[in-house]
Amino acid sequence: MLHVRGVVWVERLPRLCVIGAGSSGLAAAHALKVNGIPFDCFEKRDRIGGIWAFSETPGESAAYRSLSINTSRVRTQFASFPMPEEYPDYPHHSQMNAYFNAFADHFGLREHIRLNTGVARAERRPDTTWQVTLESGEVRHYDALVVANGHHWDPRFPEPPFPGEFHGTVMHSHTYQDNRILAGKRVLVVGIGNSASDIASESSFVAERTYLSMRRGAIVLPRYVFGMPYDQIKNPGWLPWNLRQPFLELAIRLFVGKMEQYGLPRPDHRFGEAHPTVSDYLLARVRAGYVTVKPTIAELLGDRVRFADGSVEPVDLIIYCTGYKVSFPFFDPGYLSAPKNELPLFRRVFKPGLENLFFVGLLQPLGSIMPLAEAQSQWIADYLLGRYALPSPREMEADIHREELALHSRYVPSLRHTMQVDFDTYLYNLSKERKAGARRAAAAGNQRPVGARAAQDPGRQVSAG
Repeated sequence: MLHVRGVVWVERLPRLCVIGAGSSGLAAAHALKVNGIPFDCFEKRDRIGGIWAFSETPGESAAYRSLSINTSRVRTQFASFPMPEEYPDYPHHSQMNAYFNAFADHFGLREHIRLNTGVARAERRPDTTWQVTLESGEVRHYDALVVANGHHWDPRFPEPPFPGEFHGTVMHSHTYQDNRILAGKRVLVVGIGNSASDIASESSFVAERTYLSMRRGAIVLPRYVFGMPYDQIKNPGWLPWNLRQPFLELAIRLFVGKMEQYGLPRPDHRFGEAHPTVSDYLLARVRAGYVTVKPTIAELLGDRVRFADGSVEPVDLIIYCTGYKVSFPFFDPGYLSAPKNELPLFRRVFKPGLENLFFVGLLQPLGSIMPLAEAQSQWIADYLLGRYALPSPREMEADIHREELALHSRYVPSLRHTMQVDFDTYLYNLSKERKAGARRAAAAGNQRPVGARAAQDPGRQVSAG
């Protein structure tokens, strides 16, 4: 009980709003649920699972019909809820969606999730609470906000656009579903990421011609190396990257060889300095001549395309696999946005000065997002319950600056790498920070829930000492 000027008050835990019920939103919901922290989760679509909830309506999900994960099952699953052992090493999107639904049912998360409910606006009030306006017009108030709306839903096309005009069909990989629309056509796939490699490979089986255009070379990895999923090669997070990199490069060289041997351009970077492409099919389809590799587009010429090497090819359909914008449509852009996909955050979760705003899953790992989102969510719960204390704003800003310098020094310049993290290193460093924050909280005697407010309605009692 709290005794304030002779009046007995009961202090309640902060109430949270979680935006999104994809994999990251579910991770946040689970951490809040098991720690007894009240919350509501709003999901714009009619189902949970985010990009892993395939839809027959193009554009509702980034998943295409043949999509399976490109990180292995044991490195993708939540630690709190392992995937079924009968799942393959790389589950199909339908299995991933079933897994997320089982996860929500097992932990009783559905009672907190409102489907078909988009968040129109989220505004921080002068008293630091959040006013959340739903697309229905309903207004709600919360003590804190968890942003888990994902970053694979707002398609990004080349900026600036390629010069000239194209008279054929243009689409983004976000609306691609299967290769039936490519049959008999001359198809140009733009990009060299995972979606581009999958779509180009699928196209090569049915299209008249398939071209794959890229600005720079990439390192393409098979899903299996030395008889095991590639991401299960030991990669300790405590070991500095410059010591891990040569070993991983040697393994790739021995097992895969050079990209030039397959007909791809030589990468202008070493392994780990750009997000790798994972594909079991692309290298074989290129080497067999079913996919023709081209440099970047120089000009669109109506029903043809001229490339940077001067070659001109007739093209019927262009599929841009050029990534996504990081967008928060519920925030006023003048208040919070991510120009050029950049949003500096402390360990990709906290924004200094807004300590009741949390981002979950807003990162691009060399590995799976799900375990990282789970660890982030547990970290947030510790903070909300007073078990963890943040560093000072100045220390957080300094940490963010160090991370930005390290990111820019390691990765090639690209909008794809603005949120890049190394899976094992991120988890290792986050574990260290959580322990350091626990010591700070204990030293400060901070055992009160963060953001808790005095209330006269029954709630969780907190000792005032």
